[in-house]
Amino acid sequence: MSDSSPPDIEAFRQSARVWLEANAEPLIDTISAEDTAAEHGAPTWGQGSDSVAVFHNLSEEQEAQRLSSTRAWQQKKFDAGYAMLNWPVDLGGRGLPNSFLRAYNGEEARFHVPSAGELPPTSMGLIAPTIAAYGTEQQQADFIRPLMRMDILGCQLFSEPSAGSDLASVTTRATRDGDEWILDGQKVWTSGARFAQWGLAIARHDVDLPKHKGLTAFLVPFDVAGVEVRPIKQMSGGANFNEVFLTQARLPDALRLGPVGEGWRVALTCLGFERDHSGGGGGGHAGGGYRQVHALAEHLGVTGDLVVRQMLAQLYTDHKVAQYTNRRAAARLKAGQTPGPEGSLGKLMWTANMSSVSDAVSTLLGPRLTADTGEWGTYAWGEHVLGAPGYRIAGGSDEIQRNIVGERVLGLPAEPRVDKDVSFAEAQRLARR
Repeated sequence: MSDSSPPDIEAFRQSARVWLEANAEPLIDTISAEDTAAEHGAPTWGQGSDSVAVFHNLSEEQEAQRLSSTRAWQQKKFDAGYAMLNWPVDLGGRGLPNSFLRAYNGEEARFHVPSAGELPPTSMGLIAPTIAAYGTEQQQADFIRPLMRMDILGCQLFSEPSAGSDLASVTTRATRDGDEWILDGQKVWTSGARFAQWGLAIARHDVDLPKHKGLTAFLVPFDVAGVEVRPIKQMSGGANFNEVFLTQARLPDALRLGPVGEGWRVALTCLGFERDHSGGGGGGHAGGGYRQVHALAEHLGVTGDLVVRQMLAQLYTDHKVAQYTNRRAAARLKAGQTPGPEGSLGKLMWTANMSSVSDAVSTLLGPRLTADTGEWGTYAWGEHVLGAPGYRIAGGSDEIQRNIVGERVLGLPAEPRVDKDVSFAEAQRLARR
């Protein structure tokens, strides 16, 4: 099918509904798909899990089981033709407009489907599109379908202990040796690396070039000699994040993603997809959102309070603005454009909204937020309050996003950068003085 002659969207919606009814358990049978999609993430008070954790606390076995369930669902969905609806036909998709993706998501929202945290969205929503943008035909053939079907999982190998929020300052070295590259360095805060088979790494191939120009991107197989993954324990007890050590890890040049020296452009593209993903305005995103706060206020019987009503109205407004910003970003992608500033705006709004949710539940719950009395839907919010600040760093820190918006959207002067036009090696020497 092509964009010029899509099927009737209502017929498509009906066929998707029939398939979902045959393959998944319905959530609610008495309201429309549109209503369910709008309320997706809002709990029935006192039923099911009340977790609104930003970063979950699961054992290795629980994490593996959750991924297995999600993989089984994604493979079934892929084989039925619903996993790459708006992807180009030449990359294995159906080439349908985004309206068909929204229609399918509205139908799927009426059903229980497995979810496995950050790794699958990273693999399918960040790594696969970046390979589509920069990969050779062979790389696209080798990776996109397996990633989108979850036959394999990919993660980001970007952040480093010494680079902070400045991705262009990474020190992982990529040394060319004939038709191979040797990678040496350390990556940190890598979500899902323990369960991934591949990583998209940004490494420095030339220290004598300015920092943005001496970078190259690679697809790193985790089963190659010299790759070691170690979990990072969080205060919640979980280990969402990992550090990855690369020690004389040899890769064929065929696993280089994009031209030599274009690693910065590859990284920006991937980060753009990440900001679009991270800025999701839905009510059921990581850590809970407007829908859960509204359910809490209803349970407490305070929705008639003028201060609470104003607080809920502001949360809802912010929630909708974030949604519309993300739709605008999706429209850019549909038009064949790379991610724009909407990604940074969406990400900033998302983290701000998470902070607003923390403030709201702190106001609503008071001491019940800090004491585990066993009451459903109360103490569980503590994990949100403790975890939400972490997303000010994830997906590019808020400070970096503000720089992007200020410089690329508002046209403000760039921050002074003494290391911009000097070699990376010289910049490192200057920094040590």
